[in-house]
Amino acid sequence: MKNMKKIRAAVVVFPGSNCDRDAQRAIKAAIGVEARLVWHKESSMENFDLIVLPGGFSFGDYLRTGAIARYSPVMAEVIRQAKRGARVLGICNGFQILTEAGLLPGALLRNQNLLFLSRDVWLRVENNATAFTRAYGKKQVIRLPIAHGDGNYFIDDEGYKKLEGEGRVVLRYCASDGSDEAAPNGARGNIAGIVNETGNVLGLMPHPERLTEPILGGADGRRMFESL
Repeated sequence: MKNMKKIRAAVVVFPGSNCDRDAQRAIKAAIGVEARLVWHKESSMENFDLIVLPGGFSFGDYLRTGAIARYSPVMAEVIRQAKRGARVLGICNGFQILTEAGLLPGALLRNQNLLFLSRDVWLRVENNATAFTRAYGKKQVIRLPIAHGDGNYFIDDEGYKKLEGEGRVVLRYCASDGSDEAAPNGARGNIAGIVNETGNVLGLMPHPERLTEPILGGADGRRMFESL
């Protein structure tokens, strides 16, 4: 731990974001870094080590989730910094924005039962070799909350085969004992989170920032930020 450099972190705020302060607090609680809140209209920003696209309902989810936010001026910077190697974490609505921006493959569709889901779920860590998950154990089962109406991850057969073959499925919905169980939203392959080809962009539907301290009911999400 000696000579550890504190990372520079940012949380992007869109109209309709409602988890931006939660993400900012989670980063501070887990790794002692005060993340900068970046308004979506900023067309340039300093280089960051970590950029978080938080959950919420950017632009009221009009058209479709993440579709309008993808064209916010700040997204050109997010894409630029992702390409230079910055770590980008998209949580819930942030995951939806990342797929719309082409930083992650696939799409987030309406939940299979067409209902908004807000509850805790069990997840299995399929890949703990990423920058976001190295504080977890391989196949470790964790509990995180979900809160979404459009979390049904879809990708075509070729894309799905590629994700699986390259170990890019990071988190998968499961039963409490770690066994396979159908995703509550109908996501293909029970996928809850994926990374890009270079492993520096992660999108997930569950909310790690909402379970980072015992007072919140658990701390399984804290290790995601500690991993960074």
